[in-house]
Amino acid sequence: MLLVIDVGNTNTVLGLYDGNELVHDWRIRTVVDHTVDEYGALILNLLKNCRISSKTIRDIIISCVVPPMLNILEPLCQKYFGIEPIIVGPGIKTGMPIFYDNPREVGADRIVNAVAAYEKYRRALIIVDFGTATTFDYISPKGEYMGGCIAPGIMISCEALFERAAKLPRVELTKPRSIITKDTVSGMQAGIMYGYAGLVDGIVERMKAEAASSPLVLATGGLARVIAREAKQIDEVDELLTLEGLNIIFTRNRPKLPDEGGI
Repeated sequence: MLLVIDVGNTNTVLGLYDGNELVHDWRIRTVVDHTVDEYGALILNLLKNCRISSKTIRDIIISCVVPPMLNILEPLCQKYFGIEPIIVGPGIKTGMPIFYDNPREVGADRIVNAVAAYEKYRRALIIVDFGTATTFDYISPKGEYMGGCIAPGIMISCEALFERAAKLPRVELTKPRSIITKDTVSGMQAGIMYGYAGLVDGIVERMKAEAASSPLVLATGGLARVIAREAKQIDEVDELLTLEGLNIIFTRNRPKLPDEGGI
């Protein structure tokens, strides 16, 4: 089986693939000061709880936007699984042309999302990934990564509001009953929810106009469904898009077996 690991600034998402079937997935916090053994014990416990032996894992692929985490995950893979992981980055075959001034600057997760989305839909796409930051990426009808933009993530916006306004409390991210509210908590929820939905719709509309195409708008990430309910421009939600992309990229970079002409 293949273990795929997507490391984000806030959360790390893991998936276990048997061929093209995602059999399990987990979401844990990204903590850069954990040790190799702490993360190793955590991942082994996740597998154990699902009655999966670590010996069944034959390959690992990692997408990471937090460079210090690679200093934990690479030795973890070697120590606990006896595997040298594939790291998504320069030199990896994605099958997708990247039209960016400096392709090395593009977050690995953005490329992985683009690969998965185009493989699935084979058309022009805008991918909105709701993570620590919210990224918007445009993929051409030919399957080319054309670039995009980055906005502060919704939780960053919430925390900034709480930290910079002394009288405002932390609030649960939920839909209020109306936009004209009668209390502070509901007022904050309305401003955050509808304000962010407006941000998403506004950026997507501008991207569509500039691209001069009719792309499918696909949302992914942990908060995708929450905002998709209010954002008029989002067509579909796929919360595990990055894991799918990692499985596809692994297939395109899989080490050849001896009977396949490998060394």
